[in-house]
Amino acid sequence: MDFVRKGLAIFFGSLILSIGINYFLVPFKVLDGGVIGLGLIMKYLIGAPAGLVIICISTPIFIIAWIRYRNYFYNSLHGLLVSSFFIDLLRTQQPVGLFGPVVSAVVGGILVGLGIGIMLRARTSTGGTDLLAQFISDFSGINIGILIFLMDALVISLGGYLFSAETFLLSIITICFVGLTTSLCTWNLPPQKEAKIIK
Repeated sequence: MDFVRKGLAIFFGSLILSIGINYFLVPFKVLDGGVIGLGLIMKYLIGAPAGLVIICISTPIFIIAWIRYRNYFYNSLHGLLVSSFFIDLLRTQQPVGLFGPVVSAVVGGILVGLGIGIMLRARTSTGGTDLLAQFISDFSGINIGILIFLMDALVISLGGYLFSAETFLLSIITICFVGLTTSLCTWNLPPQKEAKIIK
């Protein structure tokens, strides 16, 4: 039964996340943070499929997870693959914004945050930045939330440098609403038992 619940959460969470990205963020070259943001940067720069880029960037992270954090590997791999598949499946050749840039940044952030939140409630995720932050936190002792924030800030700052100040400002709006929506979705969620590190 838990397998079915996780499967449904991955399917619907990935679908909602992908709608937010393709129909609200992409038309205005808005970025999310982390690995998804890096995938979008490559899409905007050279037209590469963002989902495929996300998988390529995430592969070294998942190799480390397989070696040292087996629980994280199992709980995140399906989310990574399905969400990346939907991101590329729903992409449009000529993206048209349904609303203006600011509203699109807000709605896109809410949808991405909702998709992530649905998966987190089922104890699964898309991996990527979350896994990398966990690795760094374990070795450095730095709070994982601070690490994720710094990684997101670095990605959208890179996007702002490569594209425009508008991309940077809209991306700030997006990641704020991603974080807020994810927090609301996971409110009162009991903490997960710490994954065993494989020596």
